[in-house]
Amino acid sequence: MMRVISGSAKGRRLKKVPGDTTRPIMDRVKENLFNILGAWVAETRWLDLFAGTGQVGIEALSRGAAEVVFVDKVRPAIRTIQANLQHTKLTAAAKVVQADAFDYLRRNTMKFDVIYVAPPQYLGLWIEVMRLVDERPSDFLTSDGIVAVQIDPREYEELELKNLVLYQSRRYGNTQLCFYELGE
Repeated sequence: MMRVISGSAKGRRLKKVPGDTTRPIMDRVKENLFNILGAWVAETRWLDLFAGTGQVGIEALSRGAAEVVFVDKVRPAIRTIQANLQHTKLTAAAKVVQADAFDYLRRNTMKFDVIYVAPPQYLGLWIEVMRLVDERPSDFLTSDGIVAVQIDPREYEELELKNLVLYQSRRYGNTQLCFYELGE
């Protein structure tokens, strides 16, 4: 069962995307993600790439994020995100976009405080996202913005980046969270 952990929509259950194309974040990992980010979440703007059920962006909205853009390319995920946003009454601050994550990033004109990346596993997509954001970080991130990546620990590799630096990495069973910020 997926649910919103805290904030205005606390306790509301969330629908899963039909089929097995998504891997929802476990509540324990989601709770740790938001414990790491803390009160800073309030009034931030998020980009939830490969959004799936939308539960991370919905958690951010429930905790006071100003806006979340949800991007996923598959129609069942888009419908699930929209249903979950309506159920949690958080549609006002949400924008749901059906698009390929890379096409969206190439066309993007907005800056975000948090870019959350939880792509399909074992395809190296997180590395592609990191390289794309690293090329022009000021096009994507606010000055104190971060990129948070959710992957299987077996997928992790140290990246040679010019502008972004890994400042924290945590493992929770078969999930790893990596946090990147702008270097000096």
